Amino acid sequence: MSEKKNIVWLASYPKSGNTWFRVFLSNLFSESSQPASINDLHHTPIASVRQSFDEITGLPSSDLTFEEVDRLRPEVYRFQAKEAGSVQFRKVHDAYTRLNDGSPLFPPDVSKAVVYFIRNPLDVLISFAHHSGTKPEKMINVLNDPCKAFGRSAEKLFNQLRQKLGTWSGHVKSWVDQVDIPVHVMRYEDMRRDAFPVFKEAVNFLNLNVRDKDIREALQNSDFSLLQKQEKEQGFKEKMINASAFFRKGKPGEWRTELTREQITIIVNEHREMMKRFGYLDDEGNVVE
Repeated sequence: MSEKKNIVWLASYPKSGNTWFRVFLSNLFSESSQPASINDLHHTPIASVRQSFDEITGLPSSDLTFEEVDRLRPEVYRFQAKEAGSVQFRKVHDAYTRLNDGSPLFPPDVSKAVVYFIRNPLDVLISFAHHSGTKPEKMINVLNDPCKAFGRSAEKLFNQLRQKLGTWSGHVKSWVDQVDIPVHVMRYEDMRRDAFPVFKEAVNFLNLNVRDKDIREALQNSDFSLLQKQEKEQGFKEKMINASAFFRKGKPGEWRTELTREQITIIVNEHREMMKRFGYLDDEGNVVE
């Protein structure tokens, strides 16, 4: 078993600010003064990449069941931790789940920390709908589906392994309430409202040896308008085919003009506990963010 606790999981339900933070880290670690390419986020690869799994295990994941793959994933991460010379970051959309034997899918023995990104589910709903090329009314069912998973079709081979998401609330709770790995929560709305202190707090949590000047420069090179410009000029390989853009608007509060009262009520009723816990509902149950 590896003794290195050097993996930082960048975990989130989709469309919650994870990729923006990954761009920030790429700029923070870059030796160039120019903005890092959104298509070269090699500092923060996705944990569920099928090719990495196949190369490390020497097994074709396409020949394995979902459960067999899951049993091997912790060993893949242990191998990566052992091979890495320093801290490494992994983007994760999986919920924090356990295998049939009770052990976590993401092994605590090689995990340094978790940064969990959370966003108002009403805005997640809209952004995820655009990202998936579908309607908000259909996306409501996705956020409320306890069996929701990426890559679970047996008829199609995806470039990523199956990822169990569950409901929006279940996903949040799985990560923020687990006690195996230290976790730091970043609210997307705070990241957008006043980026520097919020990003600096995360940097301090991770004990990254960087200056305030470095953080400010990385944020400047990760400005949302620059990301939109890069995507328009170069495309973005993580954008889904049906989406018009990955970095579309990114503004909190879009739900106010995009969702019906009925749609808002469905989401609030389903996710009231977590929305209130993280400041998206006031004491009277009114949406405040």
